[in-house]
Amino acid sequence: MKTEQSFNRILKCIKPALPKAAKTTIWLLKITIPVTFFVLVLNYTGWLAQISSGLQPFFNLLGLPAESAFVLITSMLTNIYSVIAVISTLGIPVREATILAIMSLVAHGFIIESAIIKKSGSSVFRMLTIRVIFSLIAGLFLNAILPQGEVLVQNEITVSNQTFPVVLKNWAVDMFFLGLKIISLVSILFIFQNILEEFGIIAWISRIMRPLMRILGLPESTSVSLIVVNTIGLAYGAAVVLDQLDKNKMNRKDADLLNHHAVISHSQIEDPLLFLALGITIHWLIWPRIILAILVVWLRKLELRLKKKSKTKLQLAYSSS
Repeated sequence: MKTEQSFNRILKCIKPALPKAAKTTIWLLKITIPVTFFVLVLNYTGWLAQISSGLQPFFNLLGLPAESAFVLITSMLTNIYSVIAVISTLGIPVREATILAIMSLVAHGFIIESAIIKKSGSSVFRMLTIRVIFSLIAGLFLNAILPQGEVLVQNEITVSNQTFPVVLKNWAVDMFFLGLKIISLVSILFIFQNILEEFGIIAWISRIMRPLMRILGLPESTSVSLIVVNTIGLAYGAAVVLDQLDKNKMNRKDADLLNHHAVISHSQIEDPLLFLALGITIHWLIWPRIILAILVVWLRKLELRLKKKSKTKLQLAYSSS
């Protein structure tokens, strides 16, 4: 009897999740398809390389090769897979590749992820500024502490000159499979979230994570979203964040604090693992981002506290006059 009841409760969790997953998938693809096509054209025509060339002198100051500008611009406009492809063709030392990797992990997918962040209530300009600044801070930090080395990254990717129809066909195939990936992953996320809520597991998770949330400077209401964002990424994790907002499980002030963390530290499993193929030590790609994310959140909380005090003083001054 209890097994049947549990099964019925799980079925009840599945039915409302699927339409929401389909709606979220359409929304994500409306952003992803035009952005990736635009970058495809930029890259194929060589305009992306020309844009990057203007930043080369700045990257020389960071002790990075001139091609680094192209890597970071690619990361800002696309995703980590593209970054790995570009780094693989450069033949640079692992030390420089590690610095580029951490910078790209902080600053990538600007257009797509900014649209997602905006929908959850945070300032796009502010989030972009934070990502650029802390990407540079992460790069400078690793440049200061990483030992010099001459071991080159493993070049496992061959660059081929393909015609535009072939490139376009490959892009269309990639978009098709990406759509399948999104609908599958988002459906699983929504179903899993509903099951957690139905069986009261979310409250239990929040209690378990309470000490960690204090360190991170985040409210307990963001604990589930935090887990999702740090395991599968900002783009897919946004589905859970937005759903938590819709259900009033989390307010926009809490979501904004979570975004301050997430833009620095997200997808802490898949993305760092991808760089293992280049011979990069994975812990350099995880801990710096966590530390920087904690710093960003506490700076944001300090800013809000100072603004509140300033506002209170102005109100007292106005009332006394």
